[in-house]
Amino acid sequence: MIELIPLFMFVAVCAALMLGYPVAFTLGGTALLAAALGIVGGLFEASILQAYPDRLFGIVKNQTLIAVPLFVLMGVMLERARIAEQLLVNLARAFSGMPAGMAVSVVVVGALLAASTGIVGATVVTMGLMSLPTMLNRGYSPQLSAGTICATGTLGQIIPPSIALVLLGDTLSNAYQQAQLSAGIFNPQPVSVGDLFVGAIVPGMLLVAAYILYLLFVAWRTPAEAPAAPVEETRNWGEILLSLLPPILLMVLVLGSILTGAATPTEAAGVGALGATLLAWGKGELNLQRLNDVGTSTLKVTAMVFAILIGASLFSLVFRGYHGEELVTGFFNDLPGGVVGATLLVMVVIFLLGFILDFIEITFVVVPIVGPVLLAMGLDPVWLGVMIAINLQTSFLTPPFGFSLFYLRGVAPESVATGAIYRGVVPFICIQLLLMLMLALWPQLATWLPGQL
Repeated sequence: MIELIPLFMFVAVCAALMLGYPVAFTLGGTALLAAALGIVGGLFEASILQAYPDRLFGIVKNQTLIAVPLFVLMGVMLERARIAEQLLVNLARAFSGMPAGMAVSVVVVGALLAASTGIVGATVVTMGLMSLPTMLNRGYSPQLSAGTICATGTLGQIIPPSIALVLLGDTLSNAYQQAQLSAGIFNPQPVSVGDLFVGAIVPGMLLVAAYILYLLFVAWRTPAEAPAAPVEETRNWGEILLSLLPPILLMVLVLGSILTGAATPTEAAGVGALGATLLAWGKGELNLQRLNDVGTSTLKVTAMVFAILIGASLFSLVFRGYHGEELVTGFFNDLPGGVVGATLLVMVVIFLLGFILDFIEITFVVVPIVGPVLLAMGLDPVWLGVMIAINLQTSFLTPPFGFSLFYLRGVAPESVATGAIYRGVVPFICIQLLLMLMLALWPQLATWLPGQL
């Protein structure tokens, strides 16, 4: 019976989350309740909990996680200072006269915004409010408009630099070191967040390119669904380029400093936060009220992330105290198909959990449980991280429970039917599944560039 307690803990967490209880308190409360019952029943050693203060101190002194509030501040500043909105307007002007030009602008701007925040809900809601009414007024079909915005909002899972990759990289690094220790390697090498950033570049760019090609194909096959906007005779290319260059250069500076080794992800996040603030100041969009709003939003998101991390750390400690890792390892080793069967099962489970859990919960709860086992079976940590990110991105987009669909439904006008939103995302889901298949067949798409750098 004791060997099934870890399974009961996991089921209890999922059930409590579905009932609407806060994630951080659900994780910590479930762990404490399981530990207390185990101590009373003589099934759990109370001394195991003595390791928890060290875990908390490890979270506090983790240099990588400092990047989280800085990247959040960068994204929120770009959003609140209307820099992303101005970027969308000017890109649409640049693409006027081009079939599907507005939709292509949404993908490009959404990718930049998603990369800077990594929060699916924030990107979908922002892009929905900014671009959906305009697309509908220009004659775009509700189905294509909704699908483009939902798919673009999930790009923050895979395009660096994003919070999702920062958290996933830190968790996988711990899992990789644990797998190496289990294999008898007593000087384990961590996986840096920068490695995951680099590994996600090629898949992320392929995904954006595939989205754009699909939109151009739709415009070519059925022009009425994605009509070209009238060419603006008064458009000033100098003005357009002047508005496009600063935010694009900021993204290039942040990511380029990581790729060249000039800065760590945390240092690059600081550069990004400062750069976004200077951009807002230069455009006259920075004042005390806006600075207060940005700081408050950043504080809320950061507090949520670290509260979940603290609760997940306690859950993971109690889970291991009940020998949950041995249960998972034994289960995976007994699966037919070896590492392929185990990886496929994990991907399916993560995909289904994506319907009820956000990427933060999955990163802190599921990945520490299955990550060490899969990595010990020989999987590349960078490849595994990229696959998990795209898998979650697909889950957040899949009807009827995808988070991205709910977010857009909340801001979309009543004239856009829910069925139209569901139908609109199907082609983009197929594109993402195709990318996952390509990564499975050619892992070098994720591992080649990190190896070169």
